[in-house]
Amino acid sequence: MKRIILCLVAIAGMVLPSFAALARDEIRIVGSSTVFPFSTAVAEQFGKKTSFKTPVVEATGSGGGLKLFCAGSGFNTPDITNSSRRIKAGEVERCAKNGVNDIVEIKVGFDGIVMANAKSAEVMFLTKKQIFLALAKVVPVDGKMIENPHKTWKDVDPALPATEIEVLGPPPTSGTRDAFVELAMEGGAKNLPELKALKKSDKKKFKAIAHAIREDGAFVEAGENDNLIVQKLEANPDALGIFGFSFLDQNSDKVQGSFVDGSEPTFDNIASGKYGVSRSLYFYVKKSHVGKVPGIKEFLAEFTSEGAAGAEGYLSDRGLIPLSEKDRIKIRNDGSTLALLRM
Repeated sequence: MKRIILCLVAIAGMVLPSFAALARDEIRIVGSSTVFPFSTAVAEQFGKKTSFKTPVVEATGSGGGLKLFCAGSGFNTPDITNSSRRIKAGEVERCAKNGVNDIVEIKVGFDGIVMANAKSAEVMFLTKKQIFLALAKVVPVDGKMIENPHKTWKDVDPALPATEIEVLGPPPTSGTRDAFVELAMEGGAKNLPELKALKKSDKKKFKAIAHAIREDGAFVEAGENDNLIVQKLEANPDALGIFGFSFLDQNSDKVQGSFVDGSEPTFDNIASGKYGVSRSLYFYVKKSHVGKVPGIKEFLAEFTSEGAAGAEGYLSDRGLIPLSEKDRIKIRNDGSTLALLRM
């Protein structure tokens, strides 16, 4: 018996240090490159104002972040994931399958999706219909759906410049890409008689066509690095780039936003709903990590505070469009009580 006890003590001595090594004393955040600058700003303030360590924030894209988040619970998985779109039902199912059943949803505010070009170029005035016809994989021509034949913007509409279509945008894992195809591409497809009729007869087929972006080089996947897109736009004034309004706002000395359906992507136009290519921003928290990783609840309090996400908060200076006062109070309460996600 004495020998067995000694063996158990020895095993415990080996296991406990390795378990302790897994523990973290700082919050780990992944996800959307659009929410990244807001999350980073809050993390920096949180690190300065509290006794907790500054959270580690990584931009992996909304889809990539949710994949990591839903992989399971424990110190080797993220505590929080940022997302520039709402979590999908399939992702909630994947989370549940891996034991993540306690998700807290926090809506941060709003952001617009812009098509921008270099300040040295002419401002573009586009419609959602023109955006679809320029970037869709297949388009209607003479009553038939064919591979997109448009090489220049003038091919799309004689009123547009005769410059080659080149648009730098995010990959499929990006929430910005998801929102762009839903709001701009699908919005444009609805304005074409052939596709409007298809939407009534076969919604699934309509969505497949409306969301499919061409793969012949006119649309270039530029990854999750919006800074790289800005550099490429400066190098090529004929190109356009797709990213969130907040990034346009931070780089207004280098790039300018295109008008869409007559509306300029500005703070006020997005806040009022006048600019039609805008979306909500979120982050998701594992409730099971609260109390195990220090500072999570306090970080939520900072992110949802009036000083951060309010109408005059420091995140507005970085381009975040705040929620209404009523919604801010609700979200703050959800964060405080760790209210679980409801789909």
